[in-house]
Amino acid sequence: MTRLLGAILAGGQARRFGSDKAQALFEGTRLIDRVAAALLAQTDRLVVCGREEPGFACIPDWPEAGLGPLGGLAAALRHAGEQGSTHVLSAGVDAPDLPHSLAAALAGEGAAIVESQPVVGLWPAEAAPLLADFIAGGGRSLYRFADHIGARRVMLAARLMNVNRPEDLP
Repeated sequence: MTRLLGAILAGGQARRFGSDKAQALFEGTRLIDRVAAALLAQTDRLVVCGREEPGFACIPDWPEAGLGPLGGLAAALRHAGEQGSTHVLSAGVDAPDLPHSLAAALAGEGAAIVESQPVVGLWPAEAAPLLADFIAGGGRSLYRFADHIGARRVMLAARLMNVNRPEDLP
């Protein structure tokens, strides 16, 4: 039986955005709340990786802060394994229009990422030691890690928003 952990990878510094991206509003709702709602609609539990956010279960990036999405994903995969989840459904705080069918679209053998946004993915918890080794070997790219483990790249029916600058919000 698949047990999904939703993980919001939120440890970035939002340099291009200029302020705390998670708190920015899209259609009247904070970005982090929109991503959380979409992930919770299709997972058993949810964690926010890389930051403290009131109202959410939060875990620090692993093995250290400053690794970008890899540190958040590594933390989520380790946490999933410790908590009995089989997979992690990950997304950045900057994808406020995630479909509630995301897990189904990414389901299949092994890991899968959204073609245009590798932070959005479905990862088997058993990939945790592979990611730890990748990071220890100097790996810093989520795309490269995805390729390293043979993750499938999935094109969704609609392109996801990727909020990097305030003008990316309608």
